[in-house]
Amino acid sequence: MLRLPVFVTLATLVFGSVGIDVGATSHDPVRAVGHERLPHVAPESVGMSASRLAAIDEVVRRGIAAGGFPGAAVIVGRRGGIVWERGYGTLDWQSGIPVDAERTMYDLASLTKVVATTAGAMVLVDRGRLRLDEHVARYLPEFRGGGKELVTVRDLLMHRSGLPAGRDLARRGGGVESARKAVLATALVNPPGTQEYSDVGMDVMGFVIERITHEPLDQFVQRTVYGPLGMRSTMFRPSPAVRARIAPTSGLPRGEVHDGDARALGGVAGHAGLFSTAGDLAVFAQLMLDRGVAGRTRLFADSIAGIFTHPEPGWRALGWLTCPGDGSCGQYLSSRAFGHTGFTGTSMWIDPDRDLFVVVLTNSVYGRPGGGEAPVAIVHDVRSDVVDLAAMAIGEGGQYPTPPWRLRSELQNGWSPGGE
Repeated sequence: MLRLPVFVTLATLVFGSVGIDVGATSHDPVRAVGHERLPHVAPESVGMSASRLAAIDEVVRRGIAAGGFPGAAVIVGRRGGIVWERGYGTLDWQSGIPVDAERTMYDLASLTKVVATTAGAMVLVDRGRLRLDEHVARYLPEFRGGGKELVTVRDLLMHRSGLPAGRDLARRGGGVESARKAVLATALVNPPGTQEYSDVGMDVMGFVIERITHEPLDQFVQRTVYGPLGMRSTMFRPSPAVRARIAPTSGLPRGEVHDGDARALGGVAGHAGLFSTAGDLAVFAQLMLDRGVAGRTRLFADSIAGIFTHPEPGWRALGWLTCPGDGSCGQYLSSRAFGHTGFTGTSMWIDPDRDLFVVVLTNSVYGRPGGGEAPVAIVHDVRSDVVDLAAMAIGEGGQYPTPPWRLRSELQNGWSPGGE
């Protein structure tokens, strides 16, 4: 494995400069149109350390050098401004096309659950058209039998409906309508109230939104969320016009969703199928920090944001994951932090106590040079380290471990196939 020249220890990050040229982190003014883009600000102007943020470079480059992913886009924002924006590596291992954090589009995988389905639910609850404690069968009468009539909208969003994790719809054949009927006909595998992460449940949630609004999920969120926010690079089923800037996954054509069940559902599903850029997700993350407000636009009330992101038992909120103090959210976000991850190698974490967000997008499922899948530990550790570095850039050194603690990407546990 290629060894990169800078070795950054956690002690160095806490107690001194990392030896990276901070001047290289400066950015041109953001390509803004209207209120939807966030300004770039100096880290020190929002109480952050530029030198600690600069260590993100080394963390991401370690992941690329280890073959974990060909490229990545990272954006960190605080107090309404972007303090760190960088594209790393390339879209794939062959083309040499560099990643641009504002332009490169990634398959978000399960980030779709929050940026599309949950966002749509928040809008409808705010408008009084969706009730969290209403039974799903009230909106979808065909969703009945075997205890399903007891499942509520809240159960779907909390992943406690009793529905299975997935259906493997791609093997069924029969087209999109057949796949939709199969989702609605899925039997419960556990009693309602049982915690079980379920793509099927979020697909049903997407169907609820469609039934209420009388329009497809992708059109509804485009009209009510992405359009008002100016998220022009966020979409299901990307058009041929943008495919050249999409980071590919596995052997699929650019712009075709990686998830097989989402493909079976026509590319638009409640659990996966959305494509976006780090720049667009930064706008969405800021919307959540501002509790439904973007410029002069209010998408949903402050109270709705509070209801949906309030931590519940089991490290979940409504649609969102909360941060248990480990995993891809790192170790140093507050107990009120929320976010989500995606199977393709994506993550977004938002911490209202620190007025901070961190977006990391990769295409780690693309495969390694020469073939084979990269160990999932690589992208897991990189995402965690980036969030930790962002949080550590705010606090004082005494809040963090003393030597010999090091970053996960330094230890590289499990980074070799079959390794520990």
